[in-house]
Amino acid sequence: MFPLSWRVPVLSPAWPIAALLVGYPVWWALGFGGLAVIVLAVPMAVILWRRRPIRVPRGFGWWVLLICGYLLSGLMLGEMPPGTYGELGPGRLVGYAMRLALYVAVLVMVLYLGNLTERELPQLRLVRMLGVLFVTTIAGGLLGVFYPSFSFTSPLELVLPDWAAGNSFVQNLIHPTAAQTQKVLGFAMPRPEAPFEWANAWGNNVSVLLVWFVVGWWTYGGARQKVFVAAVLALAAIPVVYSLNRGLWIGLGLALVYLVVRLGGRTRVALCAAAAVAAVAFALSPLAALFAQRLDKPHSNDIRAFTVSATVAAAAHSPIIGYGNTRNAMGNHRTITTGRTQWCDGCGHPPLGSDGQLWLLLITQGFTGAALYVAFFVGAIRRHWSDRSPVGLAGVLVMGLVLLYMFVYDGLVTPLSLYLISFALLWRNRLGDLS
Repeated sequence: MFPLSWRVPVLSPAWPIAALLVGYPVWWALGFGGLAVIVLAVPMAVILWRRRPIRVPRGFGWWVLLICGYLLSGLMLGEMPPGTYGELGPGRLVGYAMRLALYVAVLVMVLYLGNLTERELPQLRLVRMLGVLFVTTIAGGLLGVFYPSFSFTSPLELVLPDWAAGNSFVQNLIHPTAAQTQKVLGFAMPRPEAPFEWANAWGNNVSVLLVWFVVGWWTYGGARQKVFVAAVLALAAIPVVYSLNRGLWIGLGLALVYLVVRLGGRTRVALCAAAAVAAVAFALSPLAALFAQRLDKPHSNDIRAFTVSATVAAAAHSPIIGYGNTRNAMGNHRTITTGRTQWCDGCGHPPLGSDGQLWLLLITQGFTGAALYVAFFVGAIRRHWSDRSPVGLAGVLVMGLVLLYMFVYDGLVTPLSLYLISFALLWRNRLGDLS
């Protein structure tokens, strides 16, 4: 079904997606990282404009409505729901503008991918480019495990004004770091995040990219490529465990269950056997102790419970269009004190919506925005469930992971791009050869 070549000619119309996925380490080093999709959406839009009329996938109206709703939500940027504090300033405006630009950019990216012919961008080539980014992600994860203090000032960070570069949200996007140090186990420990913006984003992305890595390099690969896949997956276990990322672990477990249910015959038997061997090898490795230690330290549950309840309560005061951006909650799960002080260094202000895309949508766009987001991905699953090709099975799996992760991970910034590329792969698979 797929041609085996995957290199992209320099002048091919597909060059922007190659620049995004294969060239992602360069964007990260420059300070753009996940914002690269916004930059590359410009040439994608130009390519689309030149090949009008533009083909549009079924169900994409939900995403257009999501963007329209977010534009309306901007009217509420100056409002403060009860239980929150703060003033309208540059940080809130920058955050709103970045999210809006990202929503529009991924819309352009999906249309761009769906309007390239199979000859211009073969499905296997796109899947394998996602696999290349998976290898990059594992390399970044290993960097975060073994050299957690690695960081540097990016060129973008140098040229941005202080009021923008100093914003915590912007700083996470433009300042390359190998790991994010947190007290998940009760003491400071680095969690890998390179080449992405947060440790949770790393966990989110690695699971999505793993799906496409296996499809592109194992399912459609030869003997040598399968050996390569096995070696990379063995190395991947190290940062996956050291990420201390329970959402990632749950996602991988549910992905295995999904495949066992949907695959049949020898493939199912082989998958179960491989999973059993991997489980035994993991149990006998030093990683098992760290895994068990993380499961015994669920203290972050209290933080999540506080921010989620505060988010829902705030969203109830503007249920239709939300507040355009996040807000700071008064106090935290330990105290009602507002702000970190010398005598209470744990009295921070968790941003509302910081514990999952669903909660972020509730505070930024109200219950309407959350419903539109869910409808978009549920619709994709419903339309493509009958596609039992490797790309179809993988794409539906990713759409399911999106719905799982919206409870625990923010989709911004890089995860959203990977979600929509996966959606585009499903759409292209249904279209078949467009040449």
